[in-house]
Amino acid sequence: MTSTQQLIRVGHSPDPDDAFMFHALANNKIETGDYLFQHELVDIESLNRRAFTGELELTAVSLHAYAYLSDIYMLCSCGASMGDQYGPMVVARQKCSVADLCDMHIAVPGTLTTAYLALRMCLGVDFQFTEVPFDRIIEATLQGSYEGQPIDAGLIIHEGQLTYADHDLQLIVDTGRWWYEETGLPLPLGANAVRKDLGEEAILQVQRLLKVSIQYGLDHRQEALEYALRYGRDLDHAQADKFVGMYVNDWTLDFGPRGRQTVAELLKRGHAAGVIPNLIVPEFVDG
Repeated sequence: MTSTQQLIRVGHSPDPDDAFMFHALANNKIETGDYLFQHELVDIESLNRRAFTGELELTAVSLHAYAYLSDIYMLCSCGASMGDQYGPMVVARQKCSVADLCDMHIAVPGTLTTAYLALRMCLGVDFQFTEVPFDRIIEATLQGSYEGQPIDAGLIIHEGQLTYADHDLQLIVDTGRWWYEETGLPLPLGANAVRKDLGEEAILQVQRLLKVSIQYGLDHRQEALEYALRYGRDLDHAQADKFVGMYVNDWTLDFGPRGRQTVAELLKRGHAAGVIPNLIVPEFVDG
């Protein structure tokens, strides 16, 4: 870091899609000029909660969490994780109906995740849950318990969406599919948020460099995929490639009008369902 460079602390998840997205920035593949990016890999629910303090200049956030953070952060127009007719899934040891979930105890990866918000809206009621680290939900569902709490089903995110069947778990509902059937829109899961107090010039430059990093990964797919595989718990090369393709694509380069529409719809419906206290109109970085 030179005396003229501004430090940008970045938080993102230790999973293949985020690793792919940030490969160029994390591994000095692109020139960053007046900015030095310092990366922290932290699970998404921890990032959601840390964002309340505004500690990080640029951070991955769940779009559910953003509903509580709009006074501190604004959403980058790039860096979206969008589930286009797929998304977080509820799995269980035995097949059951979606309605049955209302009376079951479900392991969730955090109450600020969009996965939790989507399931609350899907079921239409409060449900019993235990917060479990995202990478232990499949194990807890198989064992039927977590730290003394009964677990009847698990709400899985990240690579669990591709590997749950390897454990003979049954898919009960795909919230991304449910959302599409309800709205005709992709389910907006996560975004990158930049701190408002950086000022307009820095915000625009940070977003520009983020987009350059994403484009670099897409242009150098195999190189970026090799890096992403370091974070692909139990994923082989083909599965990691598929997973990255699910969540790093045209939506990631730019939310676009339809992407912005579905973020607004998610926040509006979350408020109408009584999960999000205030109606939030999302604010995006232009440019």
